[in-house]
Amino acid sequence: METTENQNPAPTPFFQSNTAKMIMIGILTLVLLIPLEFVKSLIIERSYRQEEVITEINDKWGESVYFYGPILKVPYTTFDETLSINQKTNETLKQRKAITRYAYFFPEDLKAKSNVVTKVLNRNNYESVVYSSKMNFEGYYIQPDFSSKNIPAEVIQWNKATILIKTTNLKSIKDEVKINFGGTKFTFEPVYSTNLNDTTQALETGFIDLKSILKTAKTSFGFDITYNGSKQIKMVPIGKTTQLSMLSNWGSPSFTGNFLPDDKTKTIDASGFSASWKILHINRAFSQQFFENLPDLGTYAFGVDFVIPVNQYQQNERAAKYGFLVIGLTFLIFFLIQSISKIKIHIFQYSMIGLALILFYTLLISITEHSSFTKAYLIAAVAVITLIALYSVSILKGSKFPLFIAASLTGLYSFIYVIIQLENYALLVGSIGLFSILAAIMYFSRKIDWNK
Repeated sequence: METTENQNPAPTPFFQSNTAKMIMIGILTLVLLIPLEFVKSLIIERSYRQEEVITEINDKWGESVYFYGPILKVPYTTFDETLSINQKTNETLKQRKAITRYAYFFPEDLKAKSNVVTKVLNRNNYESVVYSSKMNFEGYYIQPDFSSKNIPAEVIQWNKATILIKTTNLKSIKDEVKINFGGTKFTFEPVYSTNLNDTTQALETGFIDLKSILKTAKTSFGFDITYNGSKQIKMVPIGKTTQLSMLSNWGSPSFTGNFLPDDKTKTIDASGFSASWKILHINRAFSQQFFENLPDLGTYAFGVDFVIPVNQYQQNERAAKYGFLVIGLTFLIFFLIQSISKIKIHIFQYSMIGLALILFYTLLISITEHSSFTKAYLIAAVAVITLIALYSVSILKGSKFPLFIAASLTGLYSFIYVIIQLENYALLVGSIGLFSILAAIMYFSRKIDWNK
């Protein structure tokens, strides 16, 4: 009687098993991160170059404007008593040394109007926003009060008072600056600052005889100043009541600083914006007068940033951060197709597909510099998807799987583009998208025999 033995199928060699193939694909994915890092370095390098060009453009046209003034500056005399001993008589002598100090008074009311006309300057592939701003200031002072420091009237040098403006970007002021103070005009002149820690520059009038001007309880002033500038305009609300109204043709302002404009008066559209601020002395933590030293009140400044809202290099950098995800998912799709259809795909063919995926980012950054990011993304994505799909036809011996791969890559690139454009909901959309991708992978891989 013959017996038959159950013959088990020969085990699959390790290097032909799914496990070995996954290990090799994983190693290849990690190796491809090296050229991907070079692409990221290229994006950063081009971004630095953009910053250098923008700085050069802004330096020639005019830098950001910071305004702190006008400030009434009144000198007064104090006496420093010192003791000395006469070497001959051993008699103690008292000496009084006169020292000139200064008191600084802010206006009771300060109204400012600014009309800002912006334009974009281009150099090579880079662009920067610059502007011309005509600013008008008016308001009034009340009588300076020295009583809080018990300074007697006889030591106050009323005839040597001046009006001071602290600002930046002096070289880009386009016209002479004159102030009408109490019906008399005074011209501002630049003043050299000996304080190395003070990054601002100063304009100051000549001597003003306050006794001949401050004849009423309120003394009005008014002046205009025209700047060429870039990036931003900021001012310090030194008036007991400070009001600023700004009108501009820039359609994407970024309101910055310690105070925001009134929502009821703020309007923004494609043709420009208008905004107004009203700040009271109780809204900021400093007084209307200072003695001896004028403080740096830059932390209380407010204003507007004039910047291009979407930075193309930031978008390219964000896209490159998803490079590992694109490469990994694309290889996974090919591996699943290989496992289901029993079609053999060589590691060299995986390498060619991976290099094509990395080439997407070099195409993206190079085209972006000559066009918009959206158009560059579309061109680069279509080119890479078409290349991989056509290459897949020869690998997968048909059109069914290549069409599926093209559709999958289209969905993947579309998903990443949406995430790049989103800001507030990027994490939420990204998490939902990755969950959906994982669910799809689990579904299509559920019947694969991983023991082979």
